[in-house]
Amino acid sequence: MTNQATRRAFLRGAFRQQDTMRPFGAMGDGFTDACTRCGDCLTACPEAILIADRDGFPRLDPSLGACTFCAECIDACETDALAEGRDWTWRAQADDTCLSVGGVFCRTCEDQCDAQAIRFRLQTGGRSVPAFDTNACTGCGGCASACPVGAIQFTKITQLKETATC
Repeated sequence: MTNQATRRAFLRGAFRQQDTMRPFGAMGDGFTDACTRCGDCLTACPEAILIADRDGFPRLDPSLGACTFCAECIDACETDALAEGRDWTWRAQADDTCLSVGGVFCRTCEDQCDAQAIRFRLQTGGRSVPAFDTNACTGCGGCASACPVGAIQFTKITQLKETATC
């Protein structure tokens, strides 16, 4: 995850800023320059998972539901801030507040993952920990919205691993 401060964040005193999960199809670093903050993408989203951040720019909130990658937000965008064909590099992972990590039986995230990117590995003492397959994960957020303790976080990956069949 990139923790470099943007010029805007630096001037506000936020010297270390985490990446914001922008809508599907968002351009990289120039998103805030291209986005007019019109809100068309927010109202176009049928899943209602896009919200405005404190500066008025759209961001995806996976705790509200899963993104279906329907591209309604892209169709509503009149600028080049959102466009087809851009990589979606957000992937899920669980933090230490995960119930299974703490010894409580929970498989809610695995049950909600249509891509079957979450498996649980058994540990000693009858516990299990979630293992996320970054190649199978779509970053949709279905697991995050279902998690009863909000243990699912999203990070930007730099490059997907290529798999070869034998």
